[in-house]
Amino acid sequence: MDIFSNCPGFCPSCGSILPELQVKGNVICCNCKQEFQPDVYSGEKAEFTIHFNTYDPSKVFNRTKRESESDADGPVVERKCPKCNHDKMSYATLQLRSADEGQTVFFTCLKCKFKESENS
Repeated sequence: MDIFSNCPGFCPSCGSILPELQVKGNVICCNCKQEFQPDVYSGEKAEFTIHFNTYDPSKVFNRTKRESESDADGPVVERKCPKCNHDKMSYATLQLRSADEGQTVFFTCLKCKFKESENS
């Protein structure tokens, strides 16, 4: 890996990041176990930029929702709304009671936004 041979802080043999230089003694690569003189850190200053992935929900959930489900607060189930008799509601769950009891399920009507809860 000769691209790392001139980069301070990287093992000239395998390219791994070298451990911190101690007050005295040589530095040993944790990966290939080769030993180097402290001058392995000398040379030109190297700067690297790390680019992390960004979250884009449009790439993760690439499915089209029907217009009635587009403003849902969660997953949609077939459940009749007691107020307007619409047959679809979204739901969300929370653990409001003690851990040895079931979760509380909150249902929201997709049509009239009526909310009801159920202890499961």
